[in-house]
Amino acid sequence: MMAGNRRHERRPELFQTIDSDSDYHTTRMIDLTAHEKRHRYLEGTGSLVLDRINRIAYANLSPRTHLDVLEDFSKQLGYESVSFEATDNQKRPIYHTNVLMSVGTGFAVICSKTIKARTKLAVVLESLRSSGREVIEVHRQQLPDFPANLLELATPDGPAIVLSSHAWGSLDKAQRGALARHGKIVTTAIPTIERMGGGSVRCMLAEIHLPH
Repeated sequence: MMAGNRRHERRPELFQTIDSDSDYHTTRMIDLTAHEKRHRYLEGTGSLVLDRINRIAYANLSPRTHLDVLEDFSKQLGYESVSFEATDNQKRPIYHTNVLMSVGTGFAVICSKTIKARTKLAVVLESLRSSGREVIEVHRQQLPDFPANLLELATPDGPAIVLSSHAWGSLDKAQRGALARHGKIVTTAIPTIERMGGGSVRCMLAEIHLPH
């Protein structure tokens, strides 16, 4: 984590709870925190958008997402890394990858216009499309409303796509229809988090993909 105060949020007892008091099983814990001593960061689900099916890690390089830590992560977990640089309307680096893209089972939401290099953009889009996913484009002017900051969840009734009501409201009819083809849309209002916290629904959720 780049911000020192966020490092205090690490709670080892949570890992113990998952391992001992749930139906999940862990075999090892990978600790990348040594990179912080060299001012190198990879801020979890913010820095990484993972295609878990094909084991591809998409990462927008920024002060919060460094290439050498990404390569360490990818090597240790057996992922292929696809990195790029993206900027907002003011040409500032976009701080987290999950602000501009998300990957579900059958779809990917992305603001491709933010990716600076055309060669990198071509690699990203080809990687997404070759995986068989429907690519849903969002526009630069929509990004402040966090339309890409969403997450597909598994439920007993099938996939649910969770995003804020503000993000859903920013999408046009075609974008909504494309997203709704891939799961039940679940929205919630979180104006304080979006206004003050710099993130949206995806930033508030952590996936568990451990074996039972």
